[in-house]
Amino acid sequence: MGIVKAVCISEVRGTKKHSVKEIRFVPNWGIEGDAHAGNWHRAVSLLSFEKFEAARQRFAEAGFPALQPGDFAENILVEGIDFAKLPVGIRFRCGSAVLRMTQIGKECHADCEIRRLTGDCIMPREGVFAVVEEGGTIRAGDAFGILPTVAVITVSDSGAAGMREDKAGPEVVRMMEQIGYIVGETHIVSDDRENLANLMAQIVDENRAQLILTTGGTGFSPRDNAPEATMDIVERPVPGIPEAMRAYSMRITPRGMLSRSAAGIRRRTLIINLPGSPKAARENLEAVIPALNHGIEILVGAATNCAAAE
Repeated sequence: MGIVKAVCISEVRGTKKHSVKEIRFVPNWGIEGDAHAGNWHRAVSLLSFEKFEAARQRFAEAGFPALQPGDFAENILVEGIDFAKLPVGIRFRCGSAVLRMTQIGKECHADCEIRRLTGDCIMPREGVFAVVEEGGTIRAGDAFGILPTVAVITVSDSGAAGMREDKAGPEVVRMMEQIGYIVGETHIVSDDRENLANLMAQIVDENRAQLILTTGGTGFSPRDNAPEATMDIVERPVPGIPEAMRAYSMRITPRGMLSRSAAGIRRRTLIINLPGSPKAARENLEAVIPALNHGIEILVGAATNCAAAE
């Protein structure tokens, strides 16, 4: 979780941004009163406060005037998040506002004052840009964090054929929305191993979600292929997650040991298999939710370690 250190606007293009008390986000537009707002992909600019401070110290040691918030044309300075390490498409929440990152860096414009004075501008390599999906007002001191997007996939031959109502998928959606995740997409697919693996790989490789939750296909039936499809595409297994889910389930029923659920990482997305019944899917999620958000923050680069606070 990051902290907003400054919010800045420029009322006229070509002029430096300056700190203001608060800014108001307008969906599909940007920041009210900022000259760079508009219905385009670079409506809002963000910069890590740590990178700003390092540049300020470096420039001061070289004899340049002290930098002020807004000098790199950033709208928002945030401490605790290294934006340039995050994947394009990730979302952020600050209060009621939701932003979606669209671009990392940009070519510095010809009359960049910082580059002209100092010979360097960090915005092209460290700054990121975003669009506004949900509006709100923010100010310095507000919490600013990533808002993971989850894809929910129900794996069921009968469900995909329309012969059985999907109840587990909607239960997973309800639980994830309740804890603040955005459910970006849902699917009902057959138990076919190759098709499921291809769907999950496509979601990951197109940066559509930071978390994929499958439900169903984790038992002993010959058509239960979710764990195999998952392991076909992950690059790093995460055995602790299914171990925790099975341990939790066995406190409720000894049949919990029969689950073959798997979990793993592909690129910057975590994939977890859940059982196919709504009750079992809910119980398995309850076992891992307390650690889930921090794990995703580590995975995407928004946090630096898994050590518990002393």
